[in-house]
Amino acid sequence: MDDLPDRVEHTVLGPTTTPDDVRACLDDALEYGMRACIPPCYMPLATDYANVPLTTVVDFPHGQGATSAVCHAAKRAWNDGADELDVVCNVGLLKAGEDETLGDHLTEVVAAVPVPVKVIVEAPLLTDEELHRVGRLVADADAAYLKTATGFSEGGATVHDVEILSQYLPVKASGGVGSYEEATEMFEAGAKRIGASSGDVIVSEWRDQRPE
Repeated sequence: MDDLPDRVEHTVLGPTTTPDDVRACLDDALEYGMRACIPPCYMPLATDYANVPLTTVVDFPHGQGATSAVCHAAKRAWNDGADELDVVCNVGLLKAGEDETLGDHLTEVVAAVPVPVKVIVEAPLLTDEELHRVGRLVADADAAYLKTATGFSEGGATVHDVEILSQYLPVKASGGVGSYEEATEMFEAGAKRIGASSGDVIVSEWRDQRPE
């Protein structure tokens, strides 16, 4: 897997994230050849600081914003230099069976920007039936990826959830992936990307096990 570093999004998204935290994340991304995922308020800082592929989050972490507001935030993030967006799904609408409303919302958000959109579905909160439903909805909305979790709710990425979601779109496995061994399990389950605050650890361990 020679392209592993490019498939890792090194992430800093906690509520206490500072500008220095973002700079450190970007330094790691540069050193290890990774992508970076940072809060939207730091996009101008990031684009000035380092030339790395940048993802930012929209309607994070609950996904309960009005469609017009989420579209505006997505456009702002793109204008600020985001190469990709991770948009949170409204799990409440899915749980309530409001699939058409949720689908229309996601379709509008995806169409608002010309960059790839990943939809974070909070897989640990969903049943298998709901995972299949949201997989179809996100695919029909023309999103580029399904993402397992924000990391700020219950649980994170699991092999089981990745196997289901990868039937519908490429998957970014995020939440609790902290080692190369765990990342490999996700890739084998069908993930195409990894989102992790320990991306540097994952790539370092990958480098260590590569043949000379």
